[in-house]
Amino acid sequence: MVEPNHAGWRLDAYLAHKLPRLSPERRARVIRLGLRSEVPLKASTPLWPGLVFFIQKPVREEPETPGDVRVLHLDDWLLVLDKPSGLPLHPSARYQKGTLVGWIRKRYGEGFADPAHRLDRETSGLVVCGRGPEASRRLMRSFVGGKVEKAYLGICEGHPSQDRFRIEAPLSLGTDAVRIAMRVDPVEGKEALTDVEVLDRFTRNGLPFSLVRARPVTGRQHQIRIHLAHAGHPLVGDKIYGPDPGYFDRFSKGELEPEAWERLRLPRHALHAAWLQLPHPGTGASVTFECPLPGDLQAFLHGRDG
Repeated sequence: MVEPNHAGWRLDAYLAHKLPRLSPERRARVIRLGLRSEVPLKASTPLWPGLVFFIQKPVREEPETPGDVRVLHLDDWLLVLDKPSGLPLHPSARYQKGTLVGWIRKRYGEGFADPAHRLDRETSGLVVCGRGPEASRRLMRSFVGGKVEKAYLGICEGHPSQDRFRIEAPLSLGTDAVRIAMRVDPVEGKEALTDVEVLDRFTRNGLPFSLVRARPVTGRQHQIRIHLAHAGHPLVGDKIYGPDPGYFDRFSKGELEPEAWERLRLPRHALHAAWLQLPHPGTGASVTFECPLPGDLQAFLHGRDG
């Protein structure tokens, strides 16, 4: 519904203000083919307060997602899963059925368990779910209260000079290239700390790579990924924080060129949630869960030189 402060605006100017990511060509196409209203509208139509119109988006076929989820632990309070790379946690505009939540519902039924934390779609590994509202509330308090310890395994580019180091770089949301990306921002950013240990340095096709264990001290979005990139060692396969900030946009549109895929070296970013320790929501006792490195990352390691 058009707001009073936009009275008199042309329709095309209003859409440009509300949908700044749309190109002029796409806006024109939306106005011509995608608008639904009780009155005829065109680009030059002056708007009035209370006018209601809808943008009808074409239904896109949902992308296929992997379904090979492994159950690592199940009791009256917890469901712990090994999530494959490529499977999103929650439904979204693009993914409805092919999600981890959908997998849980299909296998166990509605309301059986809900994820207690985030994990990026391309990141594989441990996901802890609470069975019921009380379990979920207790898990949430543990995560927010800093009572959960996590460790990730990642394959990054280059050979860090130190075996152990801490990355301290404050993070804020949003970049010029990617709206959902984080950026290092000493002024507006929130404190973010990651401890990194180099487990192995190796070469592949003559190029240097390292297997690292990363422990996030804080829990910012994309923290490990952007921190490693900030340190000069981006994760292999990272389309947002890797070799070119334009990769993610072209990937989202299905337009990423063969040369870019060759530079990325893997179809997903090489990050795996491998270890997690937390108070059990039922007993309060400390419990630990581990998840081995998946096959695609193992294969990358085994393809080393020599």
